[in-house]
Amino acid sequence: MWIYEKRLQHPVKISRPNPALAKVIITQFGGPDGELSASMRYLSQRYASPYRQVTGVLNDIGTEELAHLEMVGAIIYQLTRNLTIDEIKAAGFDTYFVDHTNGVWPQAASGDAFTSAYFQSKGDIITDLMEDMAAEQKARTTYDNILRLIDDPDVCDPIRFLREREIVHFQRFGEALRIAQDNLDARNFYAFNPGFDLPQ
Repeated sequence: MWIYEKRLQHPVKISRPNPALAKVIITQFGGPDGELSASMRYLSQRYASPYRQVTGVLNDIGTEELAHLEMVGAIIYQLTRNLTIDEIKAAGFDTYFVDHTNGVWPQAASGDAFTSAYFQSKGDIITDLMEDMAAEQKARTTYDNILRLIDDPDVCDPIRFLREREIVHFQRFGEALRIAQDNLDARNFYAFNPGFDLPQ
């Protein structure tokens, strides 16, 4: 069970709407390496985790990703509020607007709708944690790319915060991987036993 605090994890206060930026940043809401994928990935994987400490990491980070989803949603909303039809057309935001007005809807920057195919929950702790580490690096790269495209300090500030959290999550998943490796039966861990002796 979660307790919701009625505040963003990091402030989002954008003074100038910019639908062109929203079209790019929306990928971190519902794109393949975005916050919705991350939260669903980790909160799904936690059930099959055989180690309590690792389950705690998955639960903690999955929950934080929901907070990041909220931040990205706030960024998108603030970038698209109070737009005129001329601003919408000029920014190429009309295709999104016709389907969603200025509602925040999970899609990638390409326009592709969110799908659960964006994330994996395999039930093998090593596989899942390697997936998680890669996911955090992909999200960090996406934030790097967003930062290359924007110069509004009101937008850069929360995006930098989110990027930094991806790095912290990568490190925490690395620690969780070490916990899992230390607890595995070495005879059945492929790094030590490429033949993988299956139990009889």
